[in-house]
Amino acid sequence: MPRVVLKSRRQTVLLGAAIGRELRPGDLVLLSGGLGAGKTFLARSIVGAFGVAAETPVGSPTFSLVNEYDSPRGRLLHVDLYRLRDSTAPLDLEIARLGLREARAGGAALVVEWGEGCEEPLGGDADLVVTLTHGARASERIADVTGARAGTVT
Repeated sequence: MPRVVLKSRRQTVLLGAAIGRELRPGDLVLLSGGLGAGKTFLARSIVGAFGVAAETPVGSPTFSLVNEYDSPRGRLLHVDLYRLRDSTAPLDLEIARLGLREARAGGAALVVEWGEGCEEPLGGDADLVVTLTHGARASERIADVTGARAGTVT
């Protein structure tokens, strides 16, 4: 699934649901794209399809950096590294302080916004990378889906 044109928010929800259904313990999903591209919106669908209770609020981790969710399928961490990119400390050190590599090694699935170039401190190669860009219309997005597990997302 190299490129998908998402013509509506509903199609974005369906892509997130497909990713969430295929997500396994220890997987790393990177969500890339500019501000307002729809990374957090997509992440909400992934979290829901992973089995997190529907009544659980799924917010942006922009300020908390990490939101943790439990489901019958395991633990999922939704991470936003945007604010860490402006830190005076090295990015890999800031990520290490969050314990994300250890969480992943312990079986937590990671869905990381703004994680491009951070694979090593996150525990190695991403299983899936979704790059979102704005489409021709305001509601349209283009999703480029790559990575070792890209073929499993239907």
